[in-house]
Amino acid sequence: MRKYNSSFKTAFISEAGSKLKNNDYFGFVELDKFACYVIADGITDMRNSESAKVAIEAVINAFQSSPGISRRKIRSYLKSANEELLKGKSYEKLKASVTVVVTDYEKCRYGYAGNTRFRLYRNGRNILASFDMSLSKDMVKENKLTEDKVAQHEERNNLYSYFGRKRFNPFISKKIKLVNGDIITLYTRGIWENVDEGELADVFMEAGNEPLEECDKVEDLLLSRQPKNLDNYTFAAIYVDKVFIDPNRKKRIKKIVIISLVIVAAVLIIALVIFLLRRDRAQKTEDMEQYIANMEIYIEDNNFIRAKEECEKVLETANKLRDKEMEEKYHSYLICLEAVISADDSYEEGDYTEAKEAYLKARARVRYADNAGLYYIEDRLSQINEYEQVFDSISLGDSLLIHANYELAEAKYLEAKKKASSIYFEEGKQQALDALDALYEEWSAAKEEAEEKNAQQAAAEVTAAELVKQGDETYGQGDYEGAMVFYLIALEKYTGLEDTVQIAFLNKKIVALNEKQEEVEARVEEAKVLEEQARLFAEEKDYEQAKMQYQYAKAIYTELGKDNKANELQGNIDIVDTKIAREEKEQAKEAAENAGSTVSGNELNE
Repeated sequence: MRKYNSSFKTAFISEAGSKLKNNDYFGFVELDKFACYVIADGITDMRNSESAKVAIEAVINAFQSSPGISRRKIRSYLKSANEELLKGKSYEKLKASVTVVVTDYEKCRYGYAGNTRFRLYRNGRNILASFDMSLSKDMVKENKLTEDKVAQHEERNNLYSYFGRKRFNPFISKKIKLVNGDIITLYTRGIWENVDEGELADVFMEAGNEPLEECDKVEDLLLSRQPKNLDNYTFAAIYVDKVFIDPNRKKRIKKIVIISLVIVAAVLIIALVIFLLRRDRAQKTEDMEQYIANMEIYIEDNNFIRAKEECEKVLETANKLRDKEMEEKYHSYLICLEAVISADDSYEEGDYTEAKEAYLKARARVRYADNAGLYYIEDRLSQINEYEQVFDSISLGDSLLIHANYELAEAKYLEAKKKASSIYFEEGKQQALDALDALYEEWSAAKEEAEEKNAQQAAAEVTAAELVKQGDETYGQGDYEGAMVFYLIALEKYTGLEDTVQIAFLNKKIVALNEKQEEVEARVEEAKVLEEQARLFAEEKDYEQAKMQYQYAKAIYTELGKDNKANELQGNIDIVDTKIAREEKEQAKEAAENAGSTVSGNELNE
């Protein structure tokens, strides 16, 4: 009968401000023995995000399933909200700041993570307040920033703890004894960014008997500021007009004391043993968490060798704790880290072909380790692709040099040198310089032999004809670039011989070859269009269509002999297959969950 022998009145306002969608949410439920009040501020740029609503529903549902005011209970309510947000689809990434207040109509306790705020006013004074989990508030603690500057500081929303991340640490208060006339307020950043604490204190210094009146006063004060870009704002007030007085409190306390004294003696020995065991386990758990944190820092710093050492410590500790789930998870991390280290070894040795294959394998494995090091791998692959462009130019220059096409070879070597310089690739730059030295040496010797070659014009005609023949053979093998090299060299020979018939003949071949290359390029463009369509279908979650488009594109690359590109698309097809399987699993799970009842926002307020 606690609720009916006490008097708590609740009112709130919640508006979208200048935004198109209100991502704030407030809900409460009052049971016979306990009541729960929750406020949430969605941390997202997505207009239709329901992270705040999802978090509040999770807290209320958990509270109604097992109401209570203990730290463990409140932590379980907050944990339920965090787990629900983590279930959100990967592209949406649900995040929120949440504050919950639970009362037994005599005392209250609050818990939160983020920067939604809790305040308790007594006799018009603010006697208790939550502390934002943001960088700006830490700066206030360190006396690097004054309290009145927090609302507009650039780091006010740079949170180190919030709902929607795998590892978060919410604050849970001790029990607070309530007295008649207390006022509890909950509000989001749309309020505190525009109305300071002193102004709010003034409102509740002269508070009336109806909480809605004070909510309206706060809103009037906010709107009078006329902020240019007003965020979503929510303000809730809970008036404690009368707290519950337990008539059997003294008797119950006496009985509890007697029973406790009897139990304590028997429990002490057991408690000591359990304490020692738990302390050891807690220490191991703490050590493991520190190893994980160290590993994550080393991964962020691209120090994968040290990250591997920390990961091995995690696995060793998890084995001692018999935590199979952690062992499986961080075994995947270990495999990923070993793959990256192996790729780095090849990279440092200058074996970029082997390194590229190793990085591609590592990229395929990081999806089983929360994409740890993905940006580093992508950066390495991008660098290797640029290095390959340098080597390709040098290789083409070498081919031209072999056939005495010095000017084109020089252009390719210079192109390689310029590219290598722009990406600070010293090895490639040096190779290009060495190739240029060899080119100029050979070119100089060729110029000295020019007179002798002029005397051998007939031999040059035979050479030119052989080049055309080689170009035809290369063309027949599908090597159009190689054929173009032969034709260009042959054209140069015939131009030197001033053989207009052969020049016209070769020009026709070159035109036909260009048309053939354009046809191949058109097929490549067609494949690229199919890839883009597949990517768009994947973004729209039409994975079947995405897979079909990737398969069409792969068939074209296979037809053109571009096996590397075909293998890359096979990787995309494998990813899509994984998403199809996951979607089918989630649909089955959602169907099962929809069979149960859900609590709507209106039901929560009743």
